Parts: sequence; C-alpha cells; structure tokens
Amino acid sequence: MGEELKTSNFCNDDFAEFVRRLRAETDMLQAWEQDDHLSNGPATAGFELEAWLVDREARPSAQNSDFLAAVDNEVVVPELSCFNIEFNGDPQQLTGVGLSKLQTELEDLWRHAVGVADGIGLRLAMIGILPTVKGDDLCVANMSESNRFKALNEQVFRLRKGRPIHLKINGEDTLDSEHMDLMLEAAATSFQIHLKLPIGREVDYYNASKLVSAPLVAVSANSPYLFGKNLWAETRIPLFERAVSVGDWDYAERVTFGVRYIENSLSEVFLANRQLYPILLPLVRDRVVEKLDHLRLQNGTIWRWNRPLIGWDSDGTPHYRIEQRVVPAGPTVLDSIANAALYYGLVTYLAEHEMPPHERAQFFTTRDNFYEAAKHGLDARIRWDHVDDLPIDQLILDVFLPMAEEGLQSLAIDEADIRRYLGVIEARCRNKQNGANWQRSFVKKKRVGMDEMLEAYLLRQETALPVHEWPL
Repeated sequence: MGEELKTSNFCNDDFAEFVRRLRAETDMLQAWEQDDHLSNGPATAGFELEAWLVDREARPSAQNSDFLAAVDNEVVVPELSCFNIEFNGDPQQLTGVGLSKLQTELEDLWRHAVGVADGIGLRLAMIGILPTVKGDDLCVANMSESNRFKALNEQVFRLRKGRPIHLKINGEDTLDSEHMDLMLEAAATSFQIHLKLPIGREVDYYNASKLVSAPLVAVSANSPYLFGKNLWAETRIPLFERAVSVGDWDYAERVTFGVRYIENSLSEVFLANRQLYPILLPLVRDRVVEKLDHLRLQNGTIWRWNRPLIGWDSDGTPHYRIEQRVVPAGPTVLDSIANAALYYGLVTYLAEHEMPPHERAQFFTTRDNFYEAAKHGLDARIRWDHVDDLPIDQLILDVFLPMAEEGLQSLAIDEADIRRYLGVIEARCRNKQNGANWQRSFVKKKRVGMDEMLEAYLLRQETALPVHEWPL
C-alpha cells in the first residue's frame, strides 16, 4: 500500500520543501553508487500478492477492514479499495530451496486468510481482474480509509484540471468509459516479484528485467475481462496505465514501461523521478537525509512495470532491488512461484551473459514485444534475435526456458525445484492454457456469464492444481 500519511492537505511550501529534500537525497544516492556504498549481499527474492474479497455471489465485497481485523497479521495490509488486500512475503535468499520457502510461506498465508474470510462470510480470489467487478463498484465510497489514497486521488485530478480519465481498450470487444477518480486502479491486482541486485551489475539486471517482460506477461496472463468485455489477454496492463494518468503530456503517465534502457547507473531512474515527474505526495519528513524518505515516496507514486526500489540490509547497508510488476495475481500459489522462478532464471541468465541485455534487442523492440504479449498472451508473435513474427509460446519452450534453467542453476537453486517450477511453465506453454485462456475457453464452451465463470475459477483455485491442469 505504501506509507500512510498524517494528512491529505498540502500547501505550496510543502511542495517546495519536498523538492529541496528530494534533490539532496537523489544526490546522496548517486554518491552511494559512485563510492560503492551499496550492499553486495547475496541475491534475495521476495513478493507481494494482491487479492480480492468476494461475497457468496462472487461479487466484490468492500469489507477489508473487517477482514484485516480478523486476520490480525502485519504482513496482510489494505489496498486502494475496500475489496482488495495485499500479502507481503519475507525475503528469502535466492539459492538452494529458496523458491520452495517462498511457496510454503505464501501457501500458509493464503490458507489462513481463506479460513478467516470464510469465518466472516467472505471468499478470496487470486486473479488479475475480477470478472464480476462493475464500473459502479469502482467509486470513492469503496476506497479504503487512508489519507494516502485520498491525497493521491486529489492530486491526480488537480493535475488533470478536473478532466475525467478516459479508458478505451480495443480487444475482441471494445471498452470505452470515463471515470472521475482513481478507483479504476483497484480493478487490477498483481503478483509483484522482488529481486535484490548485486552491486556493480544493476544496469544489466534492470535492462534484463525489461527484456524478459514479454515472455513473462505472455505466460502468466490472467486478466482477459473487464466489465464483461473480452479485451487483452492481460487487460490489467492498459487498465493500470490509464488509471493514474495525470494528463496528456510527456511523462504524464505514472504507469509506464519507460522510454529507453538505462546506460550507466540505476540512479538514472531516480534522477528522472526528480526532474520529469510532478510531485503527488509532498509529505515532508524530519528524519536524516540517509533515510531517503522523500526519494522513496516520490518513487512510490511512479508505477513503472519494472520499478527500482531502495531497501536496507539487516545491518543497515542500503541496497537496490527490482520490483517486477507485469505479472497478474493467480491463478494459484504454485502458478505464482513458477512465474517467479521463470523471472529469476531468465533475468539472471541475461544479466550475467557475456552479451549485455541491451544488445539483444533495441529498446523499442523490447517495448513492442511487451505490449504484443499483453494483448495476445501465449498467442503473441514477437521479434527475437532480429527475426520477426516468432510465436512466443515456442520461443518460451525453445529459448527462454533453457535460459531460465541455466540462470537458476548458476544461483545453485535446488534441482528438484528447478524441474518443478519450470515444469509448470513448460506444461502451460505446451497446452497453451494460462489463466486468460482458461477463462475465455470456459466462457466460450459453457456459454456462461462472468459470475458462473468466476464460480468455476474459484472452485479450481481451491484445489491448488496449477492452471494448465484445470478442466473446462
């Protein structure tokens, strides 16, 4: 959810002082890079999972305050809407059985949360976009009680000068609607994958993370429907990009794939945050500059699909990590960890390979591949190694999975875990059944609406079988 604020009201002096402190903190981060002051600890993995609360009729239920009080766990927190929650995983060293530990932790969290929800008449849904959510559900009345969310809503529409957000998505159907608040964002839920970066290799890892976004979103797509319309395989991508747009000028899009690779240091991203993006939350803190409060808050209001983060080791040493945001929630815990394994293996292979990531594809090709994969999922055709119109499912099987396997082996990941998680990805590609394809196939075969499809989805989710094994 991000840091809570004491107020949602700001004055001009707040903005001016925030900018002054943001400049000082950005300068400090650049100095840390130059002086090798960042952590060189082992590769570390983590996650955030966003989920939906639904009622017995499979409709979104705006009761996260009741649920959170009942679950009583500091790693389960509210999200923008009252029908969304978020699970935060503990970091695990990315070696040995680290991936299995992530799965066990998430399974335990999920199992307990499902039981708590059932006790108060609710259910949990792990899915990119809830098929039964309606436009009327996405209103300020269903926004979680939070000064942060209230302030974000006010500041975005201040910059938009009160103009509505126009959402138009063309897929098999066309969706065209307007909205006067940020609650569109609440319709998109993600499984966010975290990776702590080795010192001195941040540029290659960040560029590699962008490079692998296309196969990752294609294989994990789980958001084909919004407001009953059949749109992109991963409709969450265009939905979130428009949901917090602040205008019609360059860098007005707060959710973005970016405009280029980085060249010399990861602090280039934070410099762009300072120079190019309007301040949304000018909360001035009085802590020492080394805490980077203002730099981190500004970064938290720019939702890049590949977002760099600053954190601290247990001994207080600062480190960089990447938050890979292209993967939707669900369909199951096993599917989620398999997606993470593919990401960790691929990004490690490409970042550590003798050919730098940015030399494998021009940035505009990497960007176009990403949106093609979001539109068409496992049916996408992309450009790779200077060859056009390659089927992405076959590329994953023939090229990306062997790369991922080698990358995981270089991390000394347990061989049984490598076979298990990458085996899920392989099977998903061979029968071309990710979450998006299952949802569409079920609706087409059964000739049912969104509520019936979601009921069938939730029943299968409860079995914990990976989505490629789900029957229609």
